[in-house]
Amino acid sequence: MNLHLPDDIAPLEYIDSHTGGEPTRTVIAGGPDLGSGPLIERVEIFRHHHDWLRTALVTEPRGSEVMVGALLLPPSKPDAIAGVIYFDNIGYLGMCGHGTIGVVATLDFLGKISVGTYLLETPAGDVQIELWEDGRASFRNVPSYRYQTGVTLRTKSFGEVVGDIAYGGNWFFITADHRQEIRLANLPQLTAISQEIKQALAAEGITGQQGRQIEHIQLVNDGPFDRGDFDSQNFILCPGGEYDRSPCGTGTSARLACLAAEGWLQPEQTWRQASLIGSIFEGSYEAAGERIIPTITGNAYVTARSQLLTSPSDPYTYGIRTSTDHRHERPACE
Repeated sequence: MNLHLPDDIAPLEYIDSHTGGEPTRTVIAGGPDLGSGPLIERVEIFRHHHDWLRTALVTEPRGSEVMVGALLLPPSKPDAIAGVIYFDNIGYLGMCGHGTIGVVATLDFLGKISVGTYLLETPAGDVQIELWEDGRASFRNVPSYRYQTGVTLRTKSFGEVVGDIAYGGNWFFITADHRQEIRLANLPQLTAISQEIKQALAAEGITGQQGRQIEHIQLVNDGPFDRGDFDSQNFILCPGGEYDRSPCGTGTSARLACLAAEGWLQPEQTWRQASLIGSIFEGSYEAAGERIIPTITGNAYVTARSQLLTSPSDPYTYGIRTSTDHRHERPACE
């Protein structure tokens, strides 16, 4: 079958993990040389010259719409453990919360870190990560904030929806005004209303700060719940069209920013956020003027270690590309 790697790169290895059910594929060796400049510049080099690697790793047939990739890089700062670029089936992310927890689990698996705190460089900014003795991982996220509140949208099938626009490393429209029960059996309805909310945002020209596109939709149901071990349950529609199996690290950060703005959650108070499938992140925050600094904690588990193989006779050896590929990189710096 003549399976091989492209001539211009070394054997490329990656480790798969999942964080609360959401997968991360972390490239640990053999990636392209992106230089040693600021991480945001290396994202541009990756996007313009090595995008085949993104599609080979996270699109079908090797990946799926739910897969997030993470490319580990040498840090640009001497006090950082690594740099990382996050990507999915349609482009690049400034930050990924579940992916960061997956990266911590991967670094632990490789023996690169032990229990303690470290600095991780991301395109959205520097993030403090921590590995706990019980195997849990935390990340101290970039500054997060609520940008607008009481935003009213009209959807085609579900009527008016009112929600907030908030930033937690990515942009979110967050609403409890969706009249849907968040449970797995309701996945078609949850997906449909989230897609219509996203369409309404685009149609009405509603964006985040400085015209940033709102790419994530977060539906929330707050407690009390029969289980009694979490404060809220969410459904996250991700940019690639799939739902987040985890509670979403950047989404939980954005939600904490809204709760803080309303005075419903105090600094250092713990918020337990459940996903559609029931996995849980714990979140808290520090006040930082008009913004907050969230800390999100969860569990990730390594599931596989693999090597990328390609075949010149395989028309999909670099993934199945769609018309949404090669879009501009998502804004990473606020």
